Amino acid sequence: MLALVAFCGFLFFAGLQVIGLVGADEPRYAQIAREMLQRHDWVTPVLFGQPWLEKPPLYYWGAMLAYKATGGVSDWAARLPSAVLCTLMVFFIYAWARRFRKGMQLDAALITTSSVIIIGFGRGASTDMPLAATFTIAMLSWYGWYESQNGGWLLPFYFFAGLGTLAKGPVATFLAALIVLAFAVLRRDWRLVLRTLWLPGIALYAAVVLPWFIAVQRANPEFFRVFILEHNVARYTTDAFRHRQPFWYYLPVALGGLVPWTVFVVTALVEAIRDWRFSVEEPQGKEDLRTYLALWFLLLIVFFSLSQSKLPAIPAGAILLADFVLRREQEGDKPSLWLVLTHTAVCVGLPVAALIVPFKLVQLEISKPAMMVAIALAIITVLTLWVSLRMQGYRMLRFTTMVPLLIAFALVLRGTAPMIDVLQSARPVQLTLSDTALGGIPAVAVYDVPRSVEYGLGFYRNQRIASYQRNEIPASDHLVVAAAGSKTELEFRLKGRRVTRIGGFSPQHLDFYLISSTAMEQPKPQ
Repeated sequence: MLALVAFCGFLFFAGLQVIGLVGADEPRYAQIAREMLQRHDWVTPVLFGQPWLEKPPLYYWGAMLAYKATGGVSDWAARLPSAVLCTLMVFFIYAWARRFRKGMQLDAALITTSSVIIIGFGRGASTDMPLAATFTIAMLSWYGWYESQNGGWLLPFYFFAGLGTLAKGPVATFLAALIVLAFAVLRRDWRLVLRTLWLPGIALYAAVVLPWFIAVQRANPEFFRVFILEHNVARYTTDAFRHRQPFWYYLPVALGGLVPWTVFVVTALVEAIRDWRFSVEEPQGKEDLRTYLALWFLLLIVFFSLSQSKLPAIPAGAILLADFVLRREQEGDKPSLWLVLTHTAVCVGLPVAALIVPFKLVQLEISKPAMMVAIALAIITVLTLWVSLRMQGYRMLRFTTMVPLLIAFALVLRGTAPMIDVLQSARPVQLTLSDTALGGIPAVAVYDVPRSVEYGLGFYRNQRIASYQRNEIPASDHLVVAAAGSKTELEFRLKGRRVTRIGGFSPQHLDFYLISSTAMEQPKPQ
């Protein structure tokens, strides 16, 4: 338990403030939570005074509580809900595995904790981790009921399925039903679906979900059209939101998210697929955990090829690997030569990349001390993994893999993260704006910049940012944050108004322009 506290504390909470909010989603969700808190409205998500009905409220509620608990709105407080829910998921995995697969509980929890995509989303202000955490707890609870036939496990299944619906929408319920149905088909047990439809559980699910859905629909009559039809049905059945990717796209993305465990997860997945006929013919709950986890992993990858998120599949892969390792330990097996070589290559790449990436980000030549440290870490990692895995076998896999991961993460916090803040976050842009002589001009607009800049400035300035691309050009004096070298374009667009460059933020190739409210004086005709 102390190990889990230490690892979760370091990987999910340490340095949350180092990187400002990045992308368009993080500052947008953080701002919505701020405005809901300011309005004392726990029903309608609001962005810059207008209802924002694309996502349910679970993340917003968590961020509102985090703002209250930490004494104010901040970017790192906006990330606390994901970190807390991710930690809850890890501890649940540990407790569940200790109950149903004693001996693999620490592997299952720590492999999940140390997968790079879990670390990334566990530190993000987004709705993805709330969905992944609640969905994982729900699906493990369902299998706990299936194996033990203890109806008490269906209560957390329905409760957390309800929270998953409040995290991302009906997709959570649909995916849970899809996995249960596919598992019942493989087991040739149709009654399994009927037994899952437990009336007290359904009532609990309704009690969790319906109050908010009814309240938000009453407050916003357009909710059903915007949320259900546009942002759920259209998102998964059409290309309305421009998320179309090849059908195989999210498999490599998910496998990349499982780094540094990818090689062994693939091995465990292949074995589970190969043995599925044997597994489902065994007595209930004895051998079919592998089949269940493989279905969970693969079905979510296929389904999310139609959308964006792949995170809920990752815990299934991690637990599948923990089960694989336990089996191999019990049989006294040792990993093959090719497994050790490929796994070692992945692990070596983590600290080496963490040392080299900062130089690449700022396009500098790698310093000799950094190169020497990278070489030394690579050699030590190779020798440690090779000797440990080849001589001691699978029982050393967790330890020898997490050491280079933790070193790499510490290096990222120290070197890469501050650079990402400068290159990707709007926080340093706003700090630079604050230091620029604005002459008391409060209005800020953007032109030809990424959405991350627009929404990031909106959060850090706590105001709606006008966009020239949407023809939102203030008539009064205002400041424009634009792509570097945009003066000629602005002068053409703003004929008769004075355009004066007053600064910029070169790391993100941005210029600051002061726009006058009155037409420039024209020369009188002779």
